[in-house]
Amino acid sequence: MKIASRPKCLTKEHFSYCPGCTHGIGTRLVAEALDELGLIEETVGVLSVGCSVMLYKFIDCDFIQAPHGRASAVAVGVKRALPEATVFAYQGDGDLAAIGTAEIVHAAARGDKITIFFLNNAIYGMTGGQMAPTTVEGQATTTTPEGRDPALQGYPIRMTEMLSTLDGVAYAARVALNSPRNVRQAKRAVRRAFEVQQEGLGFAIVEMLSTCPTNWGVKPTAALELIDKQMLPTYPLGEFKVPEGMKKVVTC
Repeated sequence: MKIASRPKCLTKEHFSYCPGCTHGIGTRLVAEALDELGLIEETVGVLSVGCSVMLYKFIDCDFIQAPHGRASAVAVGVKRALPEATVFAYQGDGDLAAIGTAEIVHAAARGDKITIFFLNNAIYGMTGGQMAPTTVEGQATTTTPEGRDPALQGYPIRMTEMLSTLDGVAYAARVALNSPRNVRQAKRAVRRAFEVQQEGLGFAIVEMLSTCPTNWGVKPTAALELIDKQMLPTYPLGEFKVPEGMKKVVTC
């Protein structure tokens, strides 16, 4: 008896994420949810620029490549052209919370029936480790070598809490990918975000706190610990908005 098996919709490609990066966990959770809900044949994924762009190699569904920051806007276009399709975008923090801020805010405000997976590792991963809008106070990056100073660079943006205040948002949650318990909760949130779209309830977003050992300059095990020590004080876990009558499945 197999306790766990490879999701059917994962391709045979080996993940090319950096060693210790939890993008691989996020990718697998999306694949598992698509398999379990039987959605793969009707799904269109939208990818923007960043480490997240590699998802098209790993999940066997239709994908569209969007310009930097525009994945949510492209996802909206796909959903309006193909309303029966399941449409999701998979974006990093530098992409969604910086160049793509306007697109994600207005998609959420309109209540567009798409699902967003937001991988937040608090840094620009693909382009060399610069400060991102989600970089936490005191965090060193290539552009803030002495740590992020709010007096100079401003404060980190809590995108999920901000979006959850908009009437068009049906579901907004933040999860983490650094422990078995957190991964189990993340899986439930990923599945729920797809279910919200299937039921036509509105916009859904799941933020996943992820590691970047390469640009954080630490070993993979230390990166997992840094999510607890460095990210959770700024980005608490939980479901910030759920549809009426739906029980919460993610806790701090």
